[in-house]
Amino acid sequence: MESVGIVVPAYEPDVEVLVEYLDSLRETLDPEQLRVELDAAPASTVDALRETDATVHVASERRGKGAAVTAGFEALSTDVLVFADADGSTDAESLSSVVDAVVDGGADLAVGSRRHPDAEVTSHQTFARRFLGDGFAWLAGRLLAVDLYDYQCGAKAITADSWGRVREHLYEPGFAWDVELVAIAGALGERVAEVPLTWEDKPGSTVSPIRTPFALFSALLAARHRAKLLSDSRLHAAIAARRENPTSLVERER
Repeated sequence: MESVGIVVPAYEPDVEVLVEYLDSLRETLDPEQLRVELDAAPASTVDALRETDATVHVASERRGKGAAVTAGFEALSTDVLVFADADGSTDAESLSSVVDAVVDGGADLAVGSRRHPDAEVTSHQTFARRFLGDGFAWLAGRLLAVDLYDYQCGAKAITADSWGRVREHLYEPGFAWDVELVAIAGALGERVAEVPLTWEDKPGSTVSPIRTPFALFSALLAARHRAKLLSDSRLHAAIAARRENPTSLVERER
């Protein structure tokens, strides 16, 4: 049986909700490793989370979701690497379905989806956030090799072997990490599966509905560029030759 490790990135979490979610993940998925990557948290939050049986790693500053998940994945030693957002929008049963798509379904990367026609959304985002999210998903589907209903939902699982292939090509430290992960996996020929979820919107998101769409659009173009480089595009190779080489997330961790 393949071992499973779960990373939960957290910044200013609702501690009570997160503790309950960690207990649910432990009970439902029984992961070999359960790890919280906690950014810039007060001592009271750290102490409360360390009362759970999860491993809690604390960063002194806000790294961003992508950097936190990357650090967590690098620390895991399991066959399957999973992450879930700390607000518990994806319940443990649905996250288990995402894991099953890798463990039993043969996917290299499984992507949870709240926009899939078979998804069950029990509490919706505001109209503005749904509109922006739907528009971003449509645009990403036109620009990337992997066409999904949802790129940004905080529930994904990847095999350790696939992570070993994509990890050096990830650069986005924030929320755009999700779409970059999918873009790079597609460019490298990894098998990507989309899994419909039962999903509930949670209040108190740290995602800005004003700043985030512009940042995501810029990051989408960057992810497309990097994916095209891996596909041996002469045009994108010429563009890259005129730019300074960035530092990948795993290189920053070293």
